[in-house]
Amino acid sequence: MAIEDVSTSFISSLQNPTPTATNSGTALGKDAFLQLLVTQMKNQNPLDPQDNTAFVAQLAQFSSLESMQNLTATVDSIATSYTSSQALQASSLVGRSVIVDAGSAVVDTTKGMTGSVVVPSSATGTTVKIYDSSMTLVDTVDLGTQPAGTTSFTWDGTDSSGEAAASGTYSFVANGTIDGKGTALTTYLPATVNSVTTAAAGGEMTLNLAGGTSIALSKVQTIGI
Repeated sequence: MAIEDVSTSFISSLQNPTPTATNSGTALGKDAFLQLLVTQMKNQNPLDPQDNTAFVAQLAQFSSLESMQNLTATVDSIATSYTSSQALQASSLVGRSVIVDAGSAVVDTTKGMTGSVVVPSSATGTTVKIYDSSMTLVDTVDLGTQPAGTTSFTWDGTDSSGEAAASGTYSFVANGTIDGKGTALTTYLPATVNSVTTAAAGGEMTLNLAGGTSIALSKVQTIGI
């Protein structure tokens, strides 16, 4: 399922432009601006009429004001449509599994679990150690020597003695030796989306995952595994 990547910060910047020095309480609307312009023309000194250049400049200001007001209305409409579309897309993720950058995951040990490890440079002695909720070592997955890139690992849901582990939340700690130094590696783990929190204007949807963690929609690596 593809999730559209639209710059919410761009929409936010158009909806909330940088304030100018003009006091909003005294700013002229386009109707007041036009009325003032007509009044000025009616009351100008016939012996010293307004310079054409100044008149054209005022008309240009009026045109610019009207264009900006129309642009603001258009952007507001686009932002509303975008937010509704994003909410609809995100709501369809509820109950689905996603792959996210995480160090722990809720595991149904009767089914096992597959995750991945990011190896920034060729590594030796690569392992993924699995800990239970009390941080007691349950099992170790040996990945050996790995080239730079992303490599998958699978835990079958049993402990180091081959006994079935209880279902629950487990921590996954990946390490490898790179250039002779022990290095912590990033893990990507599966999680189920329990709910979605909609964002304020210009914000981003947040996925609330099983196990009580939350993550921004843009941080999801894979959807629908």
